Amino acid sequence: MKKISNGWLATIIIAAAIIIDQVTKIWVKTHFYYGEQVEVASWFKIAFIENNGMAFGMELGSKAILTWLRIIFSVLFIYYLVKIRNRTDLPRGFVTCVALITAGAIGNVIDCIAYGQIFNDPMPPEVAQFLPNEGGYASLFNGKVVDMLYFPLAEWDWPQWMPGVGGKHFLFFEPIFNVADACLTTSIFVLIIFYNKYIASDKKENKAVEEVTDANEAQNETSEQ
Repeated sequence: MKKISNGWLATIIIAAAIIIDQVTKIWVKTHFYYGEQVEVASWFKIAFIENNGMAFGMELGSKAILTWLRIIFSVLFIYYLVKIRNRTDLPRGFVTCVALITAGAIGNVIDCIAYGQIFNDPMPPEVAQFLPNEGGYASLFNGKVVDMLYFPLAEWDWPQWMPGVGGKHFLFFEPIFNVADACLTTSIFVLIIFYNKYIASDKKENKAVEEVTDANEAQNETSEQ
């Protein structure tokens, strides 16, 4: 049986991750009112929120600039995947991580570009409508990112005698995120921990190619003279 190429592997992973991400977001957006929570287990809840910023609800600068940065980021990773599509020296795990990072970026880009146009934003307890007659809640490129995965794994009150945090309540893990965020952050972590040597080797390979190219150009100039 012929081994699937890096290109096809990345394409399948990206398509599957984006579909799962968008299906879960659309389902939550059209079945939950903003702020609603449903307990699946004591350590896992579906909690519908939206944010203007980066992964896990963080915000950074202008909404429009952030959206364009996401688009540029996605394009660069797609370009990189095209470059390595036929390489046989890279492990499948490395290609999978890069594909999932790409899918995570694209998943949140879709929210930013389209969701303001295809959904309304009603007051709770009403839920959003898909393609409402009155139009969407925001202009193109100004949609909000849908988050819903909430894992409050543990919580406690710090002892009063502890400096700085004494008496305060602590919750782990507090951020609410989505499938795209999970793909993006988990893959970056795995890439750095387990596949950092392939990132370094790829830089060396690009440098070697540039050196060979420069040498050829210098040789051609010498021959012309």
